[in-house]
Amino acid sequence: MNHGVGVSTGVTRKMRGISGGHNKSGSGTLGAVGRAAWGCIASRALPTGESAACVAATEGRVADSAIESGRLGDRVGPTMKAKTLAALALASLVLTGAEEKEPPVVTPGGTDGAPPSDAVVLFDGKDLSGWESVRGGEAKWEVADGAMVVNRSGNIRTRESFGDIQLHIEWATPSEVKGNGQGRGNSGVYLQGRYEIQVLDSWENRTYPNGQAGAFYGNNPPLVNASRKPGEWQSYDIVFIAPRPQEDGTVIPGSFTVFHNGVLIQNHIPIEGRKTTAATYSGAAVKGPLVLQDHGNPVRYRNIWLRRLTP
Repeated sequence: MNHGVGVSTGVTRKMRGISGGHNKSGSGTLGAVGRAAWGCIASRALPTGESAACVAATEGRVADSAIESGRLGDRVGPTMKAKTLAALALASLVLTGAEEKEPPVVTPGGTDGAPPSDAVVLFDGKDLSGWESVRGGEAKWEVADGAMVVNRSGNIRTRESFGDIQLHIEWATPSEVKGNGQGRGNSGVYLQGRYEIQVLDSWENRTYPNGQAGAFYGNNPPLVNASRKPGEWQSYDIVFIAPRPQEDGTVIPGSFTVFHNGVLIQNHIPIEGRKTTAATYSGAAVKGPLVLQDHGNPVRYRNIWLRRLTP
């Protein structure tokens, strides 16, 4: 929609309807108010401040007319009154949205899973320069064949901290199956080092539901088991909204939405701010590092990138 006199068809029809074009009540208070509101819509060519003032004045006219004549309650009833107020709300949105910014252009990756133009690439298969040990010092996981491999040297974390993010990460459990339950291809992706999405070989490997692959560990099992066979590459695409700590000590919950191999497995699941088991950090925070868990199994990771959803 441009910033001139053009407005959406839906708004146009609603406003014309209450101004008398399609309703007998148009000759009364609502008709006058509707025509005034329609005048505001038509004034979109005016500077934003003047148009917004026009809407505000029309809203005041609704109240004044109701007090002076009582027609809103006595003649047109609550349904028409509600339609009028709804149309005025639409008019306000149209006018006050005149200064909305154009969305930035982001170039998608050339292939599925490839980072878009605004992504922060955390691991491209070459080195661990963006990572460090959670104990301090350099990350000591092995890098081989374009992947980082868990090697019992401890958890690693990103050097940078993040708030709300869209995360893409690919992983594979060992092709040689050893162990069962939680002892088989176990690792974890900890958002802000606090909230774990479980990594596990869950192909024909039963365990407790909120501990299998894709679980918000200890909190919520995945909607379905979308696991591939051991040794095959898998992916998580995660939209993470961080819990917000408040000055009074309360926390506004965040959320997880997770796709496993393209299948939705966590649908806007609340994050209350309590850390999951074995988390490196505790307490809700505005930002934190991404942590990958060393659970003693040689799980591999590759193609890790994220997009910041908050500055």
